[in-house]
Amino acid sequence: MSTGSTFVQSTATINHPRTLKAFRSIKLLVGCYLGISALTVVAIALLRNHSADVNSTVWTRGIIVAAAALLTLSFAIRAARGVRSAYRRLRIVSAAMVVAIAVIVSLPGFIPLWMKLEQGACGLLLIGVVVLVNGRHLRALFAAK
Repeated sequence: MSTGSTFVQSTATINHPRTLKAFRSIKLLVGCYLGISALTVVAIALLRNHSADVNSTVWTRGIIVAAAALLTLSFAIRAARGVRSAYRRLRIVSAAMVVAIAVIVSLPGFIPLWMKLEQGACGLLLIGVVVLVNGRHLRALFAAK
C-alpha cells in the first residue's frame, strides 16, 4: 500500500484478521442489500401492469435504491482494499440511505406495503453496515495520519 493519504498506511493493518472479518461482514450485508434491491426491480417489472402495486414512484425509488446499492458495494470493495476515500463514502452513503429509507417508509401512502417491507429489510442490512464501518477498529484504521 502507498504511504500517501489515498491508502491505509500498511498492508499489515488492512490484512489484520479483525479488519478482514469486518469487511467480510460488510460486503455480505451490502451484497444482500444489492440482491434484494435487484430482485425488487425485477418484481416491479413483473408487476408493471398492476397500477395499485406499481406506479412511477415505485419505479423511481426501486431504480435509485438498486443504483445506490451497486455504488455502496463498490465502495465496500474498495474500502476493503484500503482506499480511504471509499471508506469515507461507504460511511456517508450507508448512513444517508438508512435515514432516507426511514423517511420513505414512514410516509403514509407514498409506496405500497410490499415495498415498505422491502425497504425496511434494506434498512436493517444497512444499519449493520453503519455499525461496522463506524466501529472503533475501522475508524482508527482509516484515520488520517
